[in-house]
Amino acid sequence: MAQAGAKIALNYNASVDAATEAMLIAGDVSDEGQAEQTIKAVVKEFGRIDILVNNAGINRDRLLLRMTPADFDEVLQVNLRGAFLCTKFVMPHLIRQHYGRVINMSSVVGLSGNPGQANYAAAKAGLIGFTKAVAREVASRNVTVNAVAPGYIATGMVEGLTEEKRKQILERIPMGRFGSSEDVAETILFLSSGGASYLTGQVLTVDGGLIA
Repeated sequence: MAQAGAKIALNYNASVDAATEAMLIAGDVSDEGQAEQTIKAVVKEFGRIDILVNNAGINRDRLLLRMTPADFDEVLQVNLRGAFLCTKFVMPHLIRQHYGRVINMSSVVGLSGNPGQANYAAAKAGLIGFTKAVAREVASRNVTVNAVAPGYIATGMVEGLTEEKRKQILERIPMGRFGSSEDVAETILFLSSGGASYLTGQVLTVDGGLIA
């Protein structure tokens, strides 16, 4: 998005990678005060916000019988409540300028479920419902709200799987390969562009046909 000309603000909580030239803001998006201050800081620096990508996420994977209430609550706090708070605090700015794009990072797990991820699946499915509801609320204000649901993307989590597990997963993907970070980034870029101006309340799966 920076290459396409956007000014970027990156929020981080536990870690930071400053390889991109961007405004960096520390903060926990699941905390109401910190989420609000993050949005205020970006508006103060850039004068406006046009695009919000809700990408913060954690996982606490365990089978249901071993999952603690804390495991469940922590994942929903960050993955779902964080998106709610950031969207809530950015929306007055988008409505006022009669333009905006909100993109929520869901997952194919939110559509299909996955053993050991009841909390993660619930949060990602919740994001889809959240996306559709908010899209209806603000469509008349020229603000679009969409979700991206990646499948298995070649990041650290996939690379950490055993060779046998990777083979099993690849056999389920019609395209026969894992996705790349660029595949997801290009989808976000499209949803942020004028080419997606009549597209709202949608979930784009970037999964090589996994759940087709």
